[in-house]
Amino acid sequence: MDRLQKQFAFLEEIDKEKNIVRQTYLADGMRKEDDAEHSWHMAVMAMLLSEYANDEIDVLKTMSMVLVHDLIEIDAGDTYAYDVEGNKTKRERECKAADRLFSILPDDQRDRLRALWDEFEECATPEAKFANTLDKIQPLMLNNASGGKSWKEHDVHSEMVYKRNARTAEGSEQLWKYADDNFIKPNIEAGNLQK
Repeated sequence: MDRLQKQFAFLEEIDKEKNIVRQTYLADGMRKEDDAEHSWHMAVMAMLLSEYANDEIDVLKTMSMVLVHDLIEIDAGDTYAYDVEGNKTKRERECKAADRLFSILPDDQRDRLRALWDEFEECATPEAKFANTLDKIQPLMLNNASGGKSWKEHDVHSEMVYKRNARTAEGSEQLWKYADDNFIKPNIEAGNLQK
């Protein structure tokens, strides 16, 4: 029973992810997405787009990775991609959050989920590289669909987007090229992303 109680305590705790509002708008531009929606969206992307990974990947592992990668924001909060000050303390806040959150689980599951989170952060394995590619492309897709709403709201410039995506092609060159051609360049041309 102790194991089951820990598992349900964790499941109840991660419900808080639904309250973490990101800066990216939904495709219709009506509201901003939350972390749980973002993670779900990327899990579906991993399932559908895995054929475009640069290297062969374990799809279930990649889906698991994207489902747990932002849970730590329950404690650490969401740090906007282009928030210079917030990104200075992001790693420290997130590691502390990972220690607390995953410790709710039974030891074996704590270690497994923490290892997935660490692997995502290190971005060295094919699965982590692909998961990070999806994490970068998903907001590009939504920004494009909403007419660059978040980019305009935060005065994001194209060089900021390209700098943030410097490693995106490591997981999938095809998806990066598609995102650049279909999500970034048209928004530069439309003035949604300043040069």
